[in-house]
Amino acid sequence: MTYPTLPTLAWDGAVYHNPLMNTDEALLPTGGYPTAHAPAMLELPNGDLLCCWFAGTYEGSADIHIVCSRLPKGALAWEAPVEVSGDPARSEQNPSLFFGPDGAVWCMYTAQLDRQAGKDNMQFTSQIRCQKSTDGGRTWSAYETVFPREGSFCRQPIQVLHNGRWIFANWLCTDSAEGLSGDPTVFQISDDQGKTWRQVEMPQSRGRVHANVVELDNGHLAAFMRSREADFIYRSESFDWGDSWSAPTATPIPNNNSSISALRLNSGRIAIACNPTCTPDPVPGKAAWPGLRCPVSVALSEDGGKTFPLIRWMERGEGFMGEENRTNNQQYEYPYLMQSTDGALHLAYAAHTRKGIKYMRFTEADVMGAKRERVGLYNPTAAQSR
Repeated sequence: MTYPTLPTLAWDGAVYHNPLMNTDEALLPTGGYPTAHAPAMLELPNGDLLCCWFAGTYEGSADIHIVCSRLPKGALAWEAPVEVSGDPARSEQNPSLFFGPDGAVWCMYTAQLDRQAGKDNMQFTSQIRCQKSTDGGRTWSAYETVFPREGSFCRQPIQVLHNGRWIFANWLCTDSAEGLSGDPTVFQISDDQGKTWRQVEMPQSRGRVHANVVELDNGHLAAFMRSREADFIYRSESFDWGDSWSAPTATPIPNNNSSISALRLNSGRIAIACNPTCTPDPVPGKAAWPGLRCPVSVALSEDGGKTFPLIRWMERGEGFMGEENRTNNQQYEYPYLMQSTDGALHLAYAAHTRKGIKYMRFTEADVMGAKRERVGLYNPTAAQSR
């Protein structure tokens, strides 16, 4: 007996439903760039979705720059990406999106100098810049350098707390023999909507980076971090709106020294998207790169991110198992997770070893394994007529 097969996703942005996973999925148009990495998303007030990432030949090269794609509300496909940045002397990386009080979309990103002889990693030269769009991500302004201190790096977006305070997680890269293993986490805090900023450092946070800030209650914050030691995701707390932080401690979720994404859902649960793998022999204070960046999972916590009893593999990749097969799996990494106003969860990550960006839409119930009726973007009749 021959069974029908699912349509193979192509790099054309078309959104299809995957009945095995109960997800809506798409491979975003690559724009012709050979690599894509570090996506971020934003829902606009009109319901359109934006996804931005950095694209070019290779991370750290001067031709790496930020691009942005749009999924109009109700559309069946993501649009081709438009260019956001383009400094010919710097590698522009790690974008995040924020809808500002001025009605513009703010794209914050890092900009480091191109490689130099004998120095492959130039993150210690990075500054943090901002470009804005007032037309829903179609065109972008010239850049402004917001944080000029060299070595400033970012990944997660500006968060607005219930008291109106803005908090923007960063980490500081240095030019040292230990490379990236000693980077500390800092927070840029503004009480005047970004007009002025002051810096707060997280104690004992060297090697704990990519902090995701989640507000658990008024003034009570939790930050979840990538570990350079490739052991676990780490967690720190603040009880004073981010003015001070506890030393990070390990959560039960493994981390492979790759980026994570955390947020508080409408239900009150904490959700974290990550690659739940780690190195078998972590060395304190030493950066490790286990290599395996698959699967992409979403984990749920009901106690503020201390335990995660619910976890689901959303991206299974090629599915090869065991040490001998790790090179047969491609890389699916740097997930970004967001929840839209209708309650749906949206996940984007670099796919097929950075060939492009994959997008998924699902619900909290899908992560928990609850049965539900599908309500998705995919319209079979319209898709057949395309």
